[in-house]
Amino acid sequence: MNRLDGKTALITGAARGIGRAFAAAYLREGARVIIADIDEKRAADTALQLDKDNALAVKLDVTDPRSIVDAIDIAQSYGFGPIDILINNAALFTAAPVVDITQEDYHRVFDVNVKGTLFTLQAVAGHMIDHGVRGKIINMASQAGRRGEALVAVYCASKAAVISLTQSAGLNLIQHGINVNAIAPGVVDGEHWDGVDAFFAKFEGKQPGQKKREVSAAVPFGRMGTADDLTGMAIFLASSEADYIVAQTYNVDGGNWMS
Repeated sequence: MNRLDGKTALITGAARGIGRAFAAAYLREGARVIIADIDEKRAADTALQLDKDNALAVKLDVTDPRSIVDAIDIAQSYGFGPIDILINNAALFTAAPVVDITQEDYHRVFDVNVKGTLFTLQAVAGHMIDHGVRGKIINMASQAGRRGEALVAVYCASKAAVISLTQSAGLNLIQHGINVNAIAPGVVDGEHWDGVDAFFAKFEGKQPGQKKREVSAAVPFGRMGTADDLTGMAIFLASSEADYIVAQTYNVDGGNWMS
């Protein structure tokens, strides 16, 4: 439908997984996409595979404010801008009983999931304001941000913070014509689930693959989600159809959580 025709989108953590699926979907809708990732080589491979003319790979470490600014500047120098859409997708997961949480794990997860989201949003919002862009910013939250989980305190807290940041930034930035909203996926299949499954195998004494089978069976829809299940909401929130939506977080989780 070319709902994003003529738009430029920056997607963090876009070299693989959910971010890659968003990039592919946005390209199909007519956008130019900046594939921003800390893994520069994989980002370059992804850009080449998706669309060598309309996808640009840039190295971006969301924990480093200088890296964020540099990524925006590089995209500008290649003619990919001004930026109309940002998806804050880069994230890390960890799990442990509360008594085993380390400060190292806490800082590692919050630096990417919360600090990275906030300061990437800040930099791109400033860029949008400077260029007079009525932009769209989409933060990736999680069903884990809607509730606590016994072994996932740090990750749950980080995603709850993303939901709160979405609300505050949404209320603040709409005065500049910038809509900030979020997507809260449920359990999404992909290579990252090998690591998630390993955490639960360690702390719950489960066999490899057992936790994945259990959470999949618990989804009311009947299966885990896929990255492609999330792209419809990502396109909608970036389009003019969502112009009157401000500071909301949408669950896309097969019925796992109602709020």
